[in-house]
Amino acid sequence: MTSSVRNILKVPELRRRLLITLGLLIVFRIGCYVTVPGVNTAVVSDMMAKAQEGAGAYGALFGMMSLFTGGAFGQMALFGMGVMPYISASIILQLLTTSVPYLEALAKEGEAGRKKIRRIERYVTVGLCLFQGYVLVKVVEGSTGMAGTGASLVSPSVPPLLFEAMAVLALTTGSIFLMWIGEQMTEYGIGNGISLIIMAGIVARAPVALNQILMNVNWKLEANPGKTSILTLVLLVCLFAFIVAGIVLITQAQRRIPMQQAKQTRGRRVIGGQRHYMPLRVNQAGVIPIIFASSLLVFPTIIIKALERPLPGVYAFLAPIATGRGFAYITLYAALIIFFCFFWTAVTFNPTQMSENLRDYGTFVPGIRPGRRTADYLETVMMRVTMAGAVFLAVIAIVPTALSNFTGFNWQVTGFFGGTGLLIVVGVALDLVERIETHLLMRHYEGFMRKGRIRGRM
Repeated sequence: MTSSVRNILKVPELRRRLLITLGLLIVFRIGCYVTVPGVNTAVVSDMMAKAQEGAGAYGALFGMMSLFTGGAFGQMALFGMGVMPYISASIILQLLTTSVPYLEALAKEGEAGRKKIRRIERYVTVGLCLFQGYVLVKVVEGSTGMAGTGASLVSPSVPPLLFEAMAVLALTTGSIFLMWIGEQMTEYGIGNGISLIIMAGIVARAPVALNQILMNVNWKLEANPGKTSILTLVLLVCLFAFIVAGIVLITQAQRRIPMQQAKQTRGRRVIGGQRHYMPLRVNQAGVIPIIFASSLLVFPTIIIKALERPLPGVYAFLAPIATGRGFAYITLYAALIIFFCFFWTAVTFNPTQMSENLRDYGTFVPGIRPGRRTADYLETVMMRVTMAGAVFLAVIAIVPTALSNFTGFNWQVTGFFGGTGLLIVVGVALDLVERIETHLLMRHYEGFMRKGRIRGRM
């Protein structure tokens, strides 16, 4: 490890990129502590903490937002919305590219078309920032007394309209500035800037989660029902290592389809005939299905809670879905994740177009006829691979709920030691290591990984 670090510092370009990345991440962390003007930060933090400790989709959503923004969401900081509006805009544009002819034509124009799509993406991001910022500000304004102290979440000396304008403008500016930081990090730093910002926000919450665990452990041999036993702590550590190993395995796992290039005779030369592989990732959708499912479960919770007074019988029947802990909630959550895995794979993976491209380049799957047969074969293989990835994502997603039920920790703690946060951290860390290793191997240095490069599995 020491020699690898020395090799990294010997490469001027790699050293410069790492310093730029580190400096921009420091700027991001500083912005997480600059609060929006006119907000009573102590009351807001207390309210967010109580919301995350509570059950239901609200607590899970607040915990996820606080996790992704490094705690800025819970403090109503300038970066309180993080890069989520930009990610939402990217997902929306990617979905529309497959259905809107104009965007589909831009995507086929090469780099010029992609620049236009990125420009549209930025405009959509600004619109989402304004909308989400206004909704967040109205929630804060209408949540007086939710923290249990009766204190106002907004400073009484600030007029409501002025506070709304300042807060929405501040939150929007913070998210746009974060988007710019991510783009600069991608261009001049190393790794994907947006992913690194999310990873930094998650890792920044690790000391808080670790401190809550250590404070709740019963270090004495005497029985204490309100504390977690040392045996439970050991099991948590073992489970953490097992989940990390599983995430690495699934993230790097690939289904390699053999490909054969047709031989072509040009004059006296015979070219082509090479044999290679087409890698299909097991986890093709990443963490997007978990984000979609978590956001979608908020709406049933709102509807169910609205039925508590007018229809108590219907509320009693549907209440288990809104608890965030019961069998009905976990089953619905897992089913939505599996559905969105197949949905996102169907949107991003087009077997018909892929088979046509293979035929145009003179490449075919051995034993499969080009054209429709190849498209059906690729679709069948991708569906089987996606099922394995979907089940894995569903299991990873319900780990925080299971840990919370078993240990009594809130979602803010269990959301880091299992689930979406850990999945993002491991995936981004693997990508960062691969990029550093590529820079080292290009300059004839020993790779970052001593036993060879990180490779996918069959």
